[in-house]
Amino acid sequence: MQELPLVNMMSIRRVFLSVRVRFRDLILTALLILIFPFCGAYAAVLPKCDEPIADIYEKISPAVVTIIGQSINPYRRDDRVTRSVGSGFIVDGRGLVLTNAHVAFGRQSLRVTLDDGTIVPGRLLGADPIFDIAVMEIPKPDKGSLPTVSTGDSDKVRVGEDVIAIGNPMGLDQTITRGIVSGMNRILPGTSMLFVEPMIQTDTPINPGNSGGPLINRCGEVIGITTAIVEDAQNIGFAIPINLVKGVLPSLIKNGRVIRPWLGFDGTLISAELKKVLNLPLVDGLLVEAVEPGSPAEKAGMRGGDLEVTVGTTSLLLGGDIVTSINGRGLGDPEMLAPTLRALAVGDRVKLTVYREGNIREVEFVLPERPLMPSDLPEGQSFFVAPPRGNGEALGGIDK
Repeated sequence: MQELPLVNMMSIRRVFLSVRVRFRDLILTALLILIFPFCGAYAAVLPKCDEPIADIYEKISPAVVTIIGQSINPYRRDDRVTRSVGSGFIVDGRGLVLTNAHVAFGRQSLRVTLDDGTIVPGRLLGADPIFDIAVMEIPKPDKGSLPTVSTGDSDKVRVGEDVIAIGNPMGLDQTITRGIVSGMNRILPGTSMLFVEPMIQTDTPINPGNSGGPLINRCGEVIGITTAIVEDAQNIGFAIPINLVKGVLPSLIKNGRVIRPWLGFDGTLISAELKKVLNLPLVDGLLVEAVEPGSPAEKAGMRGGDLEVTVGTTSLLLGGDIVTSINGRGLGDPEMLAPTLRALAVGDRVKLTVYREGNIREVEFVLPERPLMPSDLPEGQSFFVAPPRGNGEALGGIDK
C-alpha cells in the first residue's frame, strides 16, 4: 500500500482536531443555552444588598418618627417635669412603633411626629428597661395607610457590612448617617451576668436623639435599634439586634412587659485568670456579689460579698457565696450560664449548689416573677410609674 505523504497526514490531523474543537464548542454552547435561563432565575432570587443609600433613605425615612416624652414627678418640688427626645420606626400598619424603653417608659404623655410633620399621641403598650425595648401605638390615619419598615435577620449580620442609621440626632429630624458593623456580640459595661444582651457595634455616627431609631443594612432592612454610645470614644455605638426584639415583642404587646423569673442575686463568673490574680481558693462558678432585698435568694439565706477588690478596671465584692451549679448544670463553662438561665421560668423550682467557706450546701426555692428594680431604670429617671400593661393584641404584621 502506498503511504500518504507526511504533509497530507498532518492536514488530516488538523482537520480532525478542528472538527473535535468545533464539536466541543457546540456542546458547550448548547449547555449554556439550556442552563442560562435557570442561572438567571437563580440570580433573581438572591438578595441584592447593594441598594443605593439614597434609595434606602427614600424608602425607610417615611416610617421613622420623632418621639417626645414628658413625665412629672409628684415627689419633687423642683425640676418636676422631665422630657425625653428620641426616635422610633413604624413596623406595622396598625400603628405599632418600636423605640427604646429609656425614650418612652415612665412617661405620662408621649407625642409622636410623623415624617410629614403630623403630630399624634402615642400610647405605650409595653416596655422592657433591661433590654431597653419599647413598643408604642399611634392612631391610624383616616385616609391612606402608615408607612412601615421591613426587618431583617440580625443573626446573619457580619462584621464589615455597610449599615446606615436614620433618626433625629440633636433635634435634626430625618438625618441619615453611614458606617459599618465594627463588632458583634458586644456586652456593655455594667450589664448583669443574668441578663446578658449581645449588641451590634457600629461606627455609624449616633448622637442624642438617635435613640430608638433603626439601624439598616444595604438591603433596606432594619437589623437593630440604636440604643447607646461610648461618650469618650469616636463613633462607637451600639444597637439592639432585631432578632432579640422579635423574641420579646409578643410578650410586650400581650403582657406589657417581659416576664422573667427572679433569682435575686447578681455576681461574676470566676475565671481561671481571676483565680490566678487573686490567689484565693476559689471554685468554678458564679461569685455572688449582691443579694437583692426581699428576693428568694435572701429568703433562702444566700450571702453576698462585703470586701471590695479592684482587678485592673474591674471591681469585685468578695466574701459571698459561689453558685457552682443550677439544676445540676455546672457553671464552670461561661457559655453554659446563658442557656441555663434561659431554661428557667416563673413557677419553676430551682436547685442551686452553693459553696461557702469550704462547705457545699443545696439551696432550693420556687421562682417568682422578677419585679421592676430601681437599677433597671436610667440614672435620674423616676421610679414611681407602674409597669405598662399590654392590650392583648396579636403580633400582626411584624416580620417574625
